[in-house]
Amino acid sequence: MKILVTGGAGFVGTNLSKRLVSLGHQVVSIDNYNTGLKSNHQEGVIYVEDDIINLKKRNKHFWSSFDMVFHMAAIARIQPSFEKPIDYFETNASATLYLVDMCSKLKIPIIYAGSSSHHSGKFKNPYTFSKDIGEEILELYRQHFNLRGSITRFYNVYGPNQLTEGGYTTLIGRWLNNIEKGIQCEIYGDGEQRRDFTHVDDIVDALILIMKKEYYGYDFELGRGKNISVNEVAKMMKVDPIYRDGKPGEARHTLNESMDARVMLGWTPEIELEDYLKEVLK
Repeated sequence: MKILVTGGAGFVGTNLSKRLVSLGHQVVSIDNYNTGLKSNHQEGVIYVEDDIINLKKRNKHFWSSFDMVFHMAAIARIQPSFEKPIDYFETNASATLYLVDMCSKLKIPIIYAGSSSHHSGKFKNPYTFSKDIGEEILELYRQHFNLRGSITRFYNVYGPNQLTEGGYTTLIGRWLNNIEKGIQCEIYGDGEQRRDFTHVDDIVDALILIMKKEYYGYDFELGRGKNISVNEVAKMMKVDPIYRDGKPGEARHTLNESMDARVMLGWTPEIELEDYLKEVLK
């Protein structure tokens, strides 16, 4: 199949594109490289440098060549969203509307990367709001315009190609970078906030299963189903962090309690955070 991966030079998009090529698919990535990296390029993937906001300018000939779309592109992370709420809405909501509308008209299946922050409340922060609107757009088109699409919610993803520097990093990538460079690690809050850390390979496994089984019209929670505290992560990584004031908009805990992906897809996340950290910290 010919597959479009938006955000294909980003963290999840890179790992997904690599897997799709290994399965024999033709992959096209669209990425604006705000957080995606050209060093993430994979052999066999066609890379188009553009912003998904501009997808509405693409003609039907461009779209009609695709058999499948994985919509991974977004402006991520909670804290930066308080500084640029309009940018987040335009990219995560408005651009998603253009993409979903085209997929609906041309009957192209789409898998959308939502966010587990959905469960902390739509108005918790601008990022969650914008991603939730994206989910609601898919639901609207599923109900009224025969869209073949599924929503996936990722839980605290880590692994190869994760960002390690800048304002869009997550805890695991940032701390690995700090350890390598001798920079003090920081915890915002008391460290007892808990996260359902899920390896990117397990996330990609689930995305591939949805495509193969053609399970469209569903919402899948993609997390390991167990969480650990940030303080426990510090112990695993053998760091002595500095504690800072907590940040606004953050969930106290994340935990996938849904069994739908396991039951319907036969998906079993296999990689433990502790095993991963032992390997990369050798």
